[in-house]
Amino acid sequence: MNWNNAKFVTSFGKISQLPPSDRPEVCFSGRSNVGKSSLINKLLNRKALARVSSVPGKTVTINFYELGGIYLADLPGYGYAKVAHSEKKGWGDLIGGYLADGDRQLDLVVQLIDMRHAPSADDLQMINYLIDSELPFVIVLTKADKLKKTVREERMKAFADEIPCFEDITVIPFSAETGEGTEELREVIEEATGQE
Repeated sequence: MNWNNAKFVTSFGKISQLPPSDRPEVCFSGRSNVGKSSLINKLLNRKALARVSSVPGKTVTINFYELGGIYLADLPGYGYAKVAHSEKKGWGDLIGGYLADGDRQLDLVVQLIDMRHAPSADDLQMINYLIDSELPFVIVLTKADKLKKTVREERMKAFADEIPCFEDITVIPFSAETGEGTEELREVIEEATGQE
C-alpha cells in the first residue's frame, strides 16, 4: 500500500448523508484532542492533510480519506465538556450511527487513548461498545514521547487494570513527533483490510 498517496475525499455531519460503503474502511475514534488528526497525518506522511486544531472538539464531521482501495474515516472527538448538550448528542448520533451500520465494510477501529492518562469514562464506554459489538479494533496510546521511561512503564501496568480485556487487545504506543508505532499501525491496517 502506498501510504504517500492519500487524499481527502469528503465529510459528513449527519448519519443520513453517509453514502453506502463500497470498500474496506478503517475508522479512528477517540476523545477530543487525543491526537487523531496528528496520527492520520503521520500515517500518511503529510503535514496537514487532516487539520490539526488547538481547539478541542473542532472536528464535528466524519472525514473520509482515500488510500488506495480503502477509506480512512476520522470520527469526531467525543467527551469535550465545553460544547452544548445538543451538539454532543449530534456527535453521539453520528459516531454511534456509523459504528452500528452493519452494512459498512468496517474492517478496523483504531481507538486512541492519551498514554499520559487513565482512560476516561467515555473511552471505557467506547471500548466496551467495541467489545460487545464484536468490532475489530486496536488501541493506540498517543503522545508516548511525552512520558519518561519509568512513568511510561507505570502507565502500561496501570492500563492492564484500567482497560477491560487488555491482555487480548493489540496495543500500540504511538508518537506523532518521533514516529514510534507508525509502521506497526500501518501493518495492522494492511492486514485488517487485506491490502499490501
